[in-house]
Amino acid sequence: MGTQQQAEKALEQGNGILRLAPTWVPRSFCVPGRRIKLHPDDYYVLGGNRGGIDERWLSSTTPAKNGPLTGVNEGLSPVVFKDGGQEVQFLLKDAIDILQGRIIGDRLWNQYHSWPMYSKFFDNMGPLPHHVHHNDEKAALIGQLGKPEAYYFPPQLNNHGGDFPYTFMGLAPGTTRAQIRECLKNFTKGDNKITNLSQAYLLEPGTGWDVPPGLLHAPGSLCTYEPQKASDVFAMYQSLVNEAIIPEELLWNGTPKESIGDYEALLDVIDWDLNLDTHQYQNRFMAPKPVRPKADMEAQGYIENWICYKSDAFGAKELTVLPGQTVTIKDSAAYGIIVMQGHGKMGVWDIETPALIRYGQLTNDEFFISEKAAMEGVKIVNGSATDPIVILKHFGPGNPDMVL
Repeated sequence: MGTQQQAEKALEQGNGILRLAPTWVPRSFCVPGRRIKLHPDDYYVLGGNRGGIDERWLSSTTPAKNGPLTGVNEGLSPVVFKDGGQEVQFLLKDAIDILQGRIIGDRLWNQYHSWPMYSKFFDNMGPLPHHVHHNDEKAALIGQLGKPEAYYFPPQLNNHGGDFPYTFMGLAPGTTRAQIRECLKNFTKGDNKITNLSQAYLLEPGTGWDVPPGLLHAPGSLCTYEPQKASDVFAMYQSLVNEAIIPEELLWNGTPKESIGDYEALLDVIDWDLNLDTHQYQNRFMAPKPVRPKADMEAQGYIENWICYKSDAFGAKELTVLPGQTVTIKDSAAYGIIVMQGHGKMGVWDIETPALIRYGQLTNDEFFISEKAAMEGVKIVNGSATDPIVILKHFGPGNPDMVL
């Protein structure tokens, strides 16, 4: 069966909802926080030279950029469907390339000719280095797209906070270009002390942060749900974190070859207005916002909040279906989901939250909802008398429902 037929059949089988398989991604410079439900024996299943698996990518058509050892299709989400008695997998990217607007809607397909975002869990025992994501202009110099992103800290995955549940965000007011240049020049001399010039904020489960391109940030050690633009561009500006040395090649990771060694090019990636904002917390922090009056939603058996809503490149919601309730939820755009808690039915699919997942094992916790299915309404049945179903939903740009 060719990919065209597979895509058609998978969309038909799911009545417009595609089942996805887990996509695990290692990072050589991270120590896994062990909160993303992967089996304890499998965090280093790809080998010590690849590093530990501390990310699960969601609804991804974006390949991971993990250097020369990157695996085939690493970072790309597979679709799973039944062909006779067999479960067959093929890439979500291929399905969207073939069926186009039938999956993501003509609005997104005509503008982007792709699914222009993905989400992930990143799960680090310690903090990440202070780093930056390039804007579209700077990323284009290395043939990539810019990368806005956002954080949400799911309570279900944060039974412990890790080593350092604080995130550095931006630069302290008054920090100068010369001070940051000095830090970058000292990158190979041990700790370049760039976080002396930043400010950290305590991270709180059930809340989030907006991280536009050009904003220096050092994510803390909470397990994080992270919607973002479809890109994997970054550069590390901190040379030592949690007593681990960061290779100098990651400082120049997003720099075109002809500019390697040019510290001014690194400084130009920084959005200075964003970084020196004296209202960083007020402008970047995100508390959940109900999509409708809470009492109205509860009367219908559910609660839905916007959790990532400050970027025009993507958005995210948290949907809670209360115990014993059946609801039909309508959205105006295609979206991916990950089930965080509970079990029940969603359309034709059984949905459930696994407690433990082996590497390569299939699950019933991740799906992609086509625009047509979203607009017609997705029926969710929670048969439990005690446990809510909690679902995180990630949307692409320009969602007409995201009016706040």
